[in-house]
Amino acid sequence: MKKILFILIFSIFLTNLNATESVKSISNSPNISKEAVLQKIDMSKVKKYKSFHIPFKANPNLSTLQYYFQRDLFKAKSSKLNRYFVEPSETPYEFEFDIVEDKSVKKQLRTKGILSYLYFEDDKIIIDEVSPNDRLGQLFDDETKFRSNSMGKSLPSYILGHAICDGYIDGVDSTISDWRIVKNTLYENHKLIDLLNMTSGDQKYAYNSHTLKGQEFNNQPQANSDLDDHNVNRTLHRWFRSKEPSANRYYNYNVMNTQLILNYVLFKTGGENFQKLLDKVFKEKAKIEDIVYFYKNEGPVSSGNAHNMFYATRYDYLRIAKAIMDDYQNETCVGGYLKEIYDRKVLKSVNHNGNRGEPHFNRTKYYGGQFHIGYPGLEEKVVFAMGGYGGKAILIDVEDSRIVVVNSIHYDHDRFKYDERKLLINPIKKGKKSFK
Repeated sequence: MKKILFILIFSIFLTNLNATESVKSISNSPNISKEAVLQKIDMSKVKKYKSFHIPFKANPNLSTLQYYFQRDLFKAKSSKLNRYFVEPSETPYEFEFDIVEDKSVKKQLRTKGILSYLYFEDDKIIIDEVSPNDRLGQLFDDETKFRSNSMGKSLPSYILGHAICDGYIDGVDSTISDWRIVKNTLYENHKLIDLLNMTSGDQKYAYNSHTLKGQEFNNQPQANSDLDDHNVNRTLHRWFRSKEPSANRYYNYNVMNTQLILNYVLFKTGGENFQKLLDKVFKEKAKIEDIVYFYKNEGPVSSGNAHNMFYATRYDYLRIAKAIMDDYQNETCVGGYLKEIYDRKVLKSVNHNGNRGEPHFNRTKYYGGQFHIGYPGLEEKVVFAMGGYGGKAILIDVEDSRIVVVNSIHYDHDRFKYDERKLLINPIKKGKKSFK
């Protein structure tokens, strides 16, 4: 009896130990605790804003920047239950390095809200810089998982490409009318290409993360939460039930289209196959080195509980970008999908009406398949770009094998605007010759 009791106790100990290690491994900063990070921040100088993020035009001090960055790191609960996560690859892609030191890049990281800057060309990392320790660098390491913000909008599109190629969905011209939760809503008869290009005719009712009332933002108790904090079924029937799309369906940037894409894939694959699809994209193809994950909203799979907010390390963002580039170059089925959404891109300019224009860091000429296309100065090149709040950006030059990955916490105030030409445009246009 004592032997059996010992075995039971030992088994419980091992289970708890494994659970602890599992939670630690998926935390956003596995080697740095929240308490340790907060101890490095002068809380007496922190300004807390009413909005969830630092407002676009705000001019925060360093302590405030640090506080909001740690808030992004530790906001998610330490549980697998509220995430769709992917385990690391058993054979993660190993980068080669041919590092160039560039003084102007270093200066940008000393003065702006940039966390990490990576430049990749011809299968080698050429520039690899992080914020100095006396600024933001002391708060993270190479295993820290950075929040994607709207860069995460592009990833459901890439996942959709795999779902089409694996036979779950016929193509981008398939409608989503077979999905029960869109019945009697604005999106009932929409094609996937409408959602991919954000040309759903929903401009009267949604923009960015907000619902609209008479073309003005609704005054919600929590800013930026109108379209983000619930499962898709609840959001659809709260805001879009019995609504009709506008006859003139121009580009209208909003998260609802992205949520519909990701959750339609979830619907068509089911929970188990959805996980297999995520594993295929990130674990097998991108060959990630650390766990990555999407948020999971409340409610069951059938309600549409997947969210496009994504977390990955700075190097795994580069691995994912390289996988996209490789698909395009190797003419895989997914590469054909990428070519199709690029060819079917739409103009953005018709939607720049008054104060509802694009955030500065997404100011491209076109939008195609949830990617920003046509950066000023790069119109002649085939570049797939992801952009997110705070100046986050990934630019993928699929023809000349060049990738830029910028993780940043704040951008729009003049003091924090980094040199886009130096950090984004010139490297893609001229390659490593743009660095000195």
